[in-house]
Amino acid sequence: MPVRSEYQQGEFCWVDLMAHDMAAAKEFYGKLFGWAVFDADTRGGPPYAMFLNDGGMVAGLGETPAEMRSAGAPPTWNSYIAVDDVQATTARAADLDGTVAMPPMQILSAGSMAVLQDPTGAFVFLWQKDEHAGAQRIGDPGTVCWNELATRDIAKARAFYGGLVGWEFAPHEGTPTEYSIIKVADRDGGGLMQMNEMWGDMPSHWMVYFAVEDIDASCEQLKQLGGTVHMPPFAISVGRIAVVADPQGAVFSLIQLAGE
Repeated sequence: MPVRSEYQQGEFCWVDLMAHDMAAAKEFYGKLFGWAVFDADTRGGPPYAMFLNDGGMVAGLGETPAEMRSAGAPPTWNSYIAVDDVQATTARAADLDGTVAMPPMQILSAGSMAVLQDPTGAFVFLWQKDEHAGAQRIGDPGTVCWNELATRDIAKARAFYGGLVGWEFAPHEGTPTEYSIIKVADRDGGGLMQMNEMWGDMPSHWMVYFAVEDIDASCEQLKQLGGTVHMPPFAISVGRIAVVADPQGAVFSLIQLAGE
């Protein structure tokens, strides 16, 4: 795919991993996806690194603060939505029954971010760009290709995100539970899935999907690198997916796409 240099309101633009051990995460994902990595200059702030695929930025890497680790916070992949005005969007969240987990803050010259918890319990990040628009490569093997909300209340989630960033939704058939495709300017922008009793007591959450060329080989390699395959590859309408975790426990999905 061409290098991306901009994202419009409502598009997913970035993902990053908050790891317990940055050095170990660099090694694992470098071997799994062939990513290169460089450390960002945070000018004395918390450490942060950028993962690159074929020279283009694809994801970020930070370190979970010690107080959060001691409180039991797991390593987590986070999804970021591009917004034109992070202050106004964050202010809207409260009117839509969302919670502001972290108010807007400037990240040096890169842009501004905020963290929200939607009314169904899932955490999502907002991003207003300055110098950093987001991922430069998406959709190809070794890059992000989908962001999906597993939610306890899909109707409530649709109302929240539709009011927050203007998403529209289209139903998707052939799934075990209700599924909605996110539409941003008539393009597919992600999905919402209704959780059922099969999910146990797992809370609502956003899942990040990475495309791979051979999902069986990728799962085997992941296990050899110390990762865990929670759900072995299985077929869906657009290809084959697997739910996995890195050696530190951060959960994500792999997908081998059947076509475009």
